Amino acid sequence: MKKKFIPVFLSLGIGLIAQEKNGNTESDTIKAWSIQGKNTVMLNQAAFSNWIGGGANNVGWLAGANYNITYEKDKDLWENIIILGYGQNNTKGIGTRKTQDVINLSTNYGRKFAESWYLSGGVSLQSQFAAGYEDGNNPEAAKISNFMASGYVNAGVGVTYRPNDNFTMTLRPANARFTFVLDKELQYAGNYGLKNDSDSALFQFGFLGTAIYKLKLMENVDLMNTASVFSNYIDHPERLVLSYGAILNMKINKFLSTNITLDVLYDHNQIQKTQLKQTLGIGFAYNIDNGVKRSDKKDNQSWLKK
Repeated sequence: MKKKFIPVFLSLGIGLIAQEKNGNTESDTIKAWSIQGKNTVMLNQAAFSNWIGGGANNVGWLAGANYNITYEKDKDLWENIIILGYGQNNTKGIGTRKTQDVINLSTNYGRKFAESWYLSGGVSLQSQFAAGYEDGNNPEAAKISNFMASGYVNAGVGVTYRPNDNFTMTLRPANARFTFVLDKELQYAGNYGLKNDSDSALFQFGFLGTAIYKLKLMENVDLMNTASVFSNYIDHPERLVLSYGAILNMKINKFLSTNITLDVLYDHNQIQKTQLKQTLGIGFAYNIDNGVKRSDKKDNQSWLKK
């Protein structure tokens, strides 16, 4: 998995860095398309020898890519978000366990009808790259997840409110939610809400609300918040699927940064308990900020008046 996964980040970074170098003047970078991205590789290690306090030698790594690719022109707004992350830790006497595993892709297109409001429609995908197991991802324990098991695809229409680049809220009163369980070992009734054994998907239809809020706490310290809520009209609409994610990025210099992530999830079909995940890492990071959106330039905001 590690060998397959790292080239994804390298190819993303190389391609976007090449685009960044092509824009050498201000006139070149004032355009409809803008790309903001971060590639990170975090490393951690601990070694012990005759240490009375105890401890086990271990080494770990986290790799991630976080991109926001936006098109803004006239009344059109098209926002694409790519969040990928994977990490492992190897501890002496225990073996290798994954510590981070996320795939989050979304695209949303909107057509402006009022100040900061857009009629919109979009699609999103959430899943993970590798299998997960009970007992701390122990591969000898029972398998509880895998790639696209579960995987969630949302597709719907509604409205998007975007008063500035730091806040986006989308409300979809008509949203189809597909839960995929493509690993045959996990296809049994009740797992991820499946109705029958051997089912590979579950269909739901309801309301989806999502929000992204970016906040600059101080120089070189940024916090990105994401939240979502889903209610299924067809069955038990009171059983809300709730999620919240936070990424605190503290930039040390051009190539070094510290990341703290927090994820909170409640999904009745997964487990009837609140799920919590937190990570901390320090390592190499490369930021990409390719292009100034027209909305950032006061002399290019005539499209807002149309």
